[in-house]
Amino acid sequence: MIIVLRPHVTEEELAQVVEQVRQLGLTPHISRGVTRTIVGCIGDEDRLREVPMLAFPAVETVVPIEKPYKLAAREFAAGDTQVSLGQGAVGDGAVHVIAGPCSVEGEAMLLQTAEAVRAAGAAALRGGAFKPRTSPYAFHGLGSEALDMLVVARAATGLPIVTEVLDTRHVALVAEKADCLQVGARNMQNFALLTEVGESGKPVLLKRGLSATLEDLLLAAEYVLARGNPHVMLCERGIRTFERALRNTLDIGAVPYLKRETHLPVLVDPSHAAGRRDLVPALALAAVAAGADGLLIEVHPDPDHARSDGDQSLRLDGFADLMERMRDVASALGRQLAESPAQLLRR
Repeated sequence: MIIVLRPHVTEEELAQVVEQVRQLGLTPHISRGVTRTIVGCIGDEDRLREVPMLAFPAVETVVPIEKPYKLAAREFAAGDTQVSLGQGAVGDGAVHVIAGPCSVEGEAMLLQTAEAVRAAGAAALRGGAFKPRTSPYAFHGLGSEALDMLVVARAATGLPIVTEVLDTRHVALVAEKADCLQVGARNMQNFALLTEVGESGKPVLLKRGLSATLEDLLLAAEYVLARGNPHVMLCERGIRTFERALRNTLDIGAVPYLKRETHLPVLVDPSHAAGRRDLVPALALAAVAAGADGLLIEVHPDPDHARSDGDQSLRLDGFADLMERMRDVASALGRQLAESPAQLLRR
């Protein structure tokens, strides 16, 4: 249930409505827009129906939310959510590109990649410290050592860090070092992990599960939001279908659908969808055209010798070329790529 207040409501009037909601045993969530404020109510909505809320001068209307997800629903917010990432805010209308290696393999390669993606215009650095792998014998990342390397790369380039957390036991450690916690596709319905990252207060990049519906994804986001953490970004990364030509099938329709259904930023990972370096650019351009708020792209200085996902990682020059092409597509749609920390410093 949401309570829509009249334009330019005063703080005193807002406080009266919030206090009434609390007295009914519901939890209020306040969302402020440019002219309107919305109070979302979580709890036994029948109790709210028993009170004449329209009698409050500040209340314009009371609207029930029939969807199973509440906090993630577009109706629950007065406007699009913007998630701070470094000096930028994902969801501000620009296309934010997060780029870097699948896994951190060493400090030299990480710094080389970080400097290259920053020069090309990336807004943030991705890099795996803890890696989920299908095979128990594959490279599973350098762990805490890689986190320290990411911190060094951030200090050298100014790029905020996005890295995956796999286990509830690692949340505090990763949250201490990273700017954004990624929850991967295999963990999308790891509800204990979602709860823990929600309580961390750090921005969360939540990837769609391999066989998850869009409702499943939004309900997973609800776990994070329900812990009081509003800083959630959704990521479409392809799903498992009967098609075997690509690693996954990119559900490009998920972007406009999610943009309609939720106020949360929506990103696309074309690297995991394609599974092939030569197909990544086309999928990335399609994501920009579909209205994605950002992209997550794997880049490596020597992908042929990468320890994970080399087949789908762009080379440094290939990434720079793709950034120029994405600028053209964004410009044609009246949008732009988000500025990198280097560009912001030159202002």
